[in-house]
Amino acid sequence: MALFNFFSKEKKESLDKGLEKTKQSFFSKLARSVVGKSRVDDEVLDNLEEILITSDVGVETTLKIIEKIEERVARDKVLNVDELNTILKEEITNLLEENNSAENVNYEIPKHDDGPHVIMVVGVNGVGKTTTIGKLAHQYKQAGKKVVLGASDTFRAAAVDQLIIWSERVGVPIVQQGMGADPASVAYDTLASAKSQNADVVIIDTAGRLHNKVNLMNELSKIKRVMDKVVPGAPHEVMLVLDGSTGQNAYEQARQFAAATDITCLTITKLDGTAKGGVVIGISDQMKIPVKFIGVGEQMEDLQTFHRAEFVDSLFS
Repeated sequence: MALFNFFSKEKKESLDKGLEKTKQSFFSKLARSVVGKSRVDDEVLDNLEEILITSDVGVETTLKIIEKIEERVARDKVLNVDELNTILKEEITNLLEENNSAENVNYEIPKHDDGPHVIMVVGVNGVGKTTTIGKLAHQYKQAGKKVVLGASDTFRAAAVDQLIIWSERVGVPIVQQGMGADPASVAYDTLASAKSQNADVVIIDTAGRLHNKVNLMNELSKIKRVMDKVVPGAPHEVMLVLDGSTGQNAYEQARQFAAATDITCLTITKLDGTAKGGVVIGISDQMKIPVKFIGVGEQMEDLQTFHRAEFVDSLFS
């Protein structure tokens, strides 16, 4: 069984609860938009378009969904408004399934001949990057993997301190040199230490300063180069963490980071505290980068793998 891939009843309940604010906001708007209507007409579709956009699904993805529903209206001639929820659920599910790049990635940690599996984590301050690393380390450890953390976000003292706290909480070793250290040097030492310990997984935290994309690109490139010297091919994953509660700002951050470095997967956090959960649909569709994890609560287990069908099902349940 692939790591984290089992979708239990408890995880489904956690997902349902985590998306509650999004569901309440979306369906209350949808209910108001069809008052006095018996069938799906142009006015209903206009209202639906506005609802999807204001739910942070994004303009391009919204237009794709509306176009599909318009095709069904034209084909079936009459669609009752009480069918709209079912139709919308089907079209969103189909849209995400059509996007092959959003296929669920392999969650099992692959074996590498020359060292551990290396995950480099990027993202701006405040998105939940350090918390995500801690929860990820916990889940890998629970799965029997030996994990080492690297504190290469040396721009802020708080970032190093927070990662130390998480390493102690989870019970995994950390390599750190404090604030102001060379991030690439920390990454190098982390991988060297992890190799000597025969670790399975290394998770490297990095700074995410978007005010100067060139500096960010240069720093991340340098970290990658030195890691590749210790473990050829490292990092094997570059995970971008985004705050789902920021809506379309998260999409803009994803665009900017993707322009600065090669992102292999996304984690979208804080979905339990926002009505903007629709951003997951838009980012999954538009970025052509798989969403690997979503954060739907404060508990360790509330960092969940992103299953498209389960997500849409929960959104419409």
